[in-house]
Amino acid sequence: MKCPFCAHLESKVIDSRLGATGDVTRRRRECEKCARRFTTYERVEDVLPLVVKKDMRREPFDRQKLLGGIRKACDKRAIGHDRLEQLVDSVERELVEGSDREVSADALGEKVMTRLREIDEVAYVRFASVYRSFKDISEFQEELDRIKKESDRPKAP
Repeated sequence: MKCPFCAHLESKVIDSRLGATGDVTRRRRECEKCARRFTTYERVEDVLPLVVKKDMRREPFDRQKLLGGIRKACDKRAIGHDRLEQLVDSVERELVEGSDREVSADALGEKVMTRLREIDEVAYVRFASVYRSFKDISEFQEELDRIKKESDRPKAP
């Protein structure tokens, strides 16, 4: 493992722990050259589908890119980092368990929006406004009205 401080390639593992969900291994390491400590996270690499963008380009699924977009939508909201990681984990798990070799960016965004709406409606609207590329304020208002109408409905017991 390459040291992030001095780029030396030799390090020793000081401590290893499984993440809360058991699918990530956290390792504390110490560089054998500069003796500085750093943390690495290991996860099994799953075969994930390609994401088909709106312009028909295909890109590999990028967990960090998805998490970054979700973080922006959740900026200044009371949502913990762990909750966002869980959201991305569930989307990623659904993609791995599916048999599709490709997923449209639209379908991926809908998966995120469904989960984000359950967590925080403001973050959902922020994400949707970027993701759906509202053309003007009236489209944005229509989405807000739809959310309001759905949240005003009585919940089933």
